[in-house]
Amino acid sequence: MITKSCVSCSSSPGWGSGFVPVPPALAVPGSNLRHSSPSYLTPLACTLRSLLLHSSQGALLSSVHETQDQTPPSPPYCHVCQVGDPVLRSQAAAVDPAAITGPEVQKVIDNMVKVMRKFECVGMSAPQVGVPLRILALEYPQKMLEESSPAAREVRGLSVQPLRIFVNPRLRVLDGRTVLFQEACESITGFSATVPRYLSVEVSGLNEKGEAVTWQASGWPARILQHEMDHLDGVLYIDRMDSKTFINIKWPSYNE
Repeated sequence: MITKSCVSCSSSPGWGSGFVPVPPALAVPGSNLRHSSPSYLTPLACTLRSLLLHSSQGALLSSVHETQDQTPPSPPYCHVCQVGDPVLRSQAAAVDPAAITGPEVQKVIDNMVKVMRKFECVGMSAPQVGVPLRILALEYPQKMLEESSPAAREVRGLSVQPLRIFVNPRLRVLDGRTVLFQEACESITGFSATVPRYLSVEVSGLNEKGEAVTWQASGWPARILQHEMDHLDGVLYIDRMDSKTFINIKWPSYNE
C-alpha cells in the first residue's frame, strides 16, 4: 500500500484553487516566488493575511461550506489542490523565521496537519492546501504500519514516525543509490506510478516553533521527504516517474 502521502495510498504503504499571493510579512525578501496569476483566477486569489484576519474574528474556514455564503473557500484550504492548479507548479517562497510562530503561519501548519489526517496521508506540503510557502509535514502512525504486512515493512523500510514539521527545509542526499516503488499523490487522485528515490537523505530546517532541527531518514520516510520537497519546487511525481508504469489505481474495476 503506498499510503496516501502526497505519497498517497494506492494499494500498499506508503498520499481547484487559484494562485495565492504570499503576504510580504511571511515571504523572505528576494525569494523567487512568482506573484502573478492568470486573470481568470483573480477573483479566487485572496491573500492569506485577509483570510486569517477574518478567521481571527471567529469565522472558521469550514464555515464557508456550512452556511449559505456563496463566497468561494480561500487558502489555506480544507481540501487538497489538484494537478492543473498553478500553485502546484510554482516555486514556493521561504518563510520569514520571525513569522513562524505568528498566527498566519500557524494557521497554515494547522490546516496542513488537519488535511493530511483527514485524507489519511503521510505527508503534506503547504502548496497542496493552496499556500505557496516552504513548509512540509510528515507523519506515519502506528495504525498505518499495522495495516502493512511484515514483508512490506521490511522491503519498503516502513517505520512509525511522529508528526514532524519542517519550515524552509533543505535536503541533502546521504546515499545516492536509488530505489523504485509505486508512488501516488493526493494531488493526482486515483493514479500511481513507479518513481525512483534516493535511499537515504537528511533534512534540516526549522520546526513549528521556529527551532532549528535536523533529521536523517532512510527507506519510506526518505521517500516521503523527497516527494514533499519536490512539491515546494513545483515538481510532481509524474515528472520523475517511469511513464510506462503510470496507472489508474482502479483500472481492474472498469473491466468487471
